[in-house]
Amino acid sequence: MTEEMVTIPIPITQQNSVPVPSKIDRTDFVEKIKPELIVEILRHKLLGEEWEGSKWLKLESLKENSLSERGAWEISNLMLGASSINVSISKLTSTQINNRLRNLIKEVMIKMLSSWKEYNIKDVGQFYYVKSLVFSNALAVLSQAGDGSIQELFKTTVNETRNISNDRPERSGRLRRILGMGGR
Repeated sequence: MTEEMVTIPIPITQQNSVPVPSKIDRTDFVEKIKPELIVEILRHKLLGEEWEGSKWLKLESLKENSLSERGAWEISNLMLGASSINVSISKLTSTQINNRLRNLIKEVMIKMLSSWKEYNIKDVGQFYYVKSLVFSNALAVLSQAGDGSIQELFKTTVNETRNISNDRPERSGRLRRILGMGGR
């Protein structure tokens, strides 16, 4: 896998400076990032439910890997620490991301082992299933915070206002100068 550098041109204003995002732009952007919403979706997935247009329905095919209500709530609540707006707009190093992921998965596994009966765990496959769901979600959110990538996006989010005039430019000409209508 190779790494590719992409350059995004940022327009320069008349004062030869890069436009700065307004506070409104940043607030609007932060409101649109909702990493905690995935926790609710994953809770339903852990319960063996699928979204069917207007409500969550239990699926027979997901029953084998589903957890009890208590298990789904407790595991999804553990994910809230990694799936919050504060985390996604933080600036984390790869070491911090790895440590957080490792600690989260360790906590999930300890909870599942210590409460396996209450969580409705019947086989080892459920451990891997839950671990995969939690790990991939946490990795995605923590990666947003990796090297401050969301912060970098803030810097390039700009609300630009342009004034466009439909007036025709005045033409300079001899007749206009003679009549005193301008021109040079």
